[in-house]
Amino acid sequence: MFKTELGALILRVTLGVIFFIHGLVKFQGGIENTVGWFQSIGVPGFMAYAVAGIELIGGLALIIGVGTRLVSALLAVIMIVATLKVKLSVGLLGNGQMAGYELDLAFLAMAIYLAINGSKLLSLGQFVFKQDSTSLTRAA
Repeated sequence: MFKTELGALILRVTLGVIFFIHGLVKFQGGIENTVGWFQSIGVPGFMAYAVAGIELIGGLALIIGVGTRLVSALLAVIMIVATLKVKLSVGLLGNGQMAGYELDLAFLAMAIYLAINGSKLLSLGQFVFKQDSTSLTRAA
């Protein structure tokens, strides 16, 4: 059991750091640039704010271990849309001008794992709510 939780902790923190940085870069680089890029690929511009916010706040939430299942599910949706909308046409390994979707698939797999299993080791949610992320689904 400890090995499983340790593995989930590593996935949770790694995914959290990666998405936190991705969200931060979107805001630091000027969110208007991201809005314009979203519009150029046929995605409504306001979605740039939603995606960047989920990445930034969700990434932080994963790092500290709050809302792991919900945040991971949202990140999985983002990865599915990004893969289908942007990366699928360039192939698994890319085309020389744009990276492929191999990392997107890895991030998607990590997010799905965490959405299904949660992660309670060193989780702030575990300490604050005195329950693990799996007990929420048991009550439902």
